[in-house]
Amino acid sequence: MSQSRRTVIAGLVLALITQFYPVFAVASTPVAWQHWTAHQPASTTTVDHELWQTLLDKHVTTHADGINRVDYGNFDDDSTGLLQRYLTYLSQLNPTELNRSEQLAYWINLYNAQTVQVVLDHPGKKSIRAMGPLFAFGPWDEAYLRIEDQKVTLNDIEHRILRPIWQDHRLHFVLNCASIGCPNLSQQAYTADRVETQLSQAEATFLQHPRAVSLLADGALKLSSLFDWYQADFADNEEALLLYLAGHRADLAARLAAQERPYKFAIDYDYDWNLNKSSQ
Repeated sequence: MSQSRRTVIAGLVLALITQFYPVFAVASTPVAWQHWTAHQPASTTTVDHELWQTLLDKHVTTHADGINRVDYGNFDDDSTGLLQRYLTYLSQLNPTELNRSEQLAYWINLYNAQTVQVVLDHPGKKSIRAMGPLFAFGPWDEAYLRIEDQKVTLNDIEHRILRPIWQDHRLHFVLNCASIGCPNLSQQAYTADRVETQLSQAEATFLQHPRAVSLLADGALKLSSLFDWYQADFADNEEALLLYLAGHRADLAARLAAQERPYKFAIDYDYDWNLNKSSQ
């Protein structure tokens, strides 16, 4: 086989794997990173997320289609400086000394803020999947952060800290991967005193949007790929998943909860990886 043909084949394989990145990268049962399981229930220390709120107020808008967009192109020196200050501030804290609610808000905001920083570091890219190092499938395994002298990646935050420690399916609705198909980047910073309400609001908002659940013209059911990649976080099996969705979608409840499902083999899982930029 010629070198050029091998290169083409390797490129096709890489493209295929990249297309389905989360399927290959995420274990269905995440294992907690033990260092981060520590917390201080009696702690009254609070984390200040005002810098992040300032950036959200300035740069995140809700479009007519219900999807929040970020004007990455309008991050001036002041905004980029604020983001760097916020990330530095969070990185210098000791989250294991916080109570659980403060920790939860801390990790969610850190994940979302670092994701925005990744996009800013890769101007001109159309998808976050193109923002990793050469031959990587995105930026999720890059150790951008050092916290309590531990190198921490975005995948660590999501799959080794948040998912296994909190075991809350609503987390999937608050972590934003800078993509159109992802649940919205909230216009409100998550805070310890409101995080439970914010999680439920994010769940309700996403599940009412067509990119989460919708019927196609041919009668097939279209679901976000989140429910395929992370089905185990939502339900024990596909039928239980549909019952969960039915509980949140009164308009489609009968269709979703039907015992004889004509669409049993016609569920279309879909995810739009295009960047959630304002000019989209």
